[in-house]
Amino acid sequence: MILLIVIAVACFLIGGIPFGYMAGKIGGIDIREHGSKNIGATNVMRVMGRKYGLPVFICDFLKAFIPVMVLKALTANGTLDTGPLAPQLFLIISGLLVVLGHTFCPYLGFKGGKGVASSAGFIAALLPWAFVLCMLVWLIVFYGFRFVSLASLAAGAVLPMAAYGSLRLSGHSHDDIKWYVGLAMFLCFMVIWTHRTNIKRLMNGTENRFAKK
Repeated sequence: MILLIVIAVACFLIGGIPFGYMAGKIGGIDIREHGSKNIGATNVMRVMGRKYGLPVFICDFLKAFIPVMVLKALTANGTLDTGPLAPQLFLIISGLLVVLGHTFCPYLGFKGGKGVASSAGFIAALLPWAFVLCMLVWLIVFYGFRFVSLASLAAGAVLPMAAYGSLRLSGHSHDDIKWYVGLAMFLCFMVIWTHRTNIKRLMNGTENRFAKK
């Protein structure tokens, strides 16, 4: 149990690494004082361009993807004993802690990003086919309307159905489906909750749109 607690704390601290804030400092600004004042990749890209925004997205994605993939491999081959926790639940908790670390960054007064990139990395590690489907939805909505927030909300809304469908088609057990669909529903709620101000701006017609190039 002590080892599991250490892993849980480590996941939260890894998730809290503020790559967007670090990119801003490298570029000579405090990203929290510009644009939407968010440290996420979207705001970094809008304020500082792709040169900074794309690496931030990749880093936020990988900081969830890599730990979950490592833990997934260790539990699968029996190297890591999850004790009283089912392996699925252990992986879900670990990944969620990474996402929560990003959203409530412990290094910046528990104020972080919206968790879309880290959630994507988490889902890519656990549910790769659901991730692919959600990415397709994200791309279609984004290139159709040019709103990152709307694309993220659409992908989040599709996630529970994508998770259920991909798990059923791949023959997973009832327990797997129960745990992972529950996770997908929670992440869907998280995406909506962290984008609540964006939803208001979308309804008011004041949301920032990425211009076509």
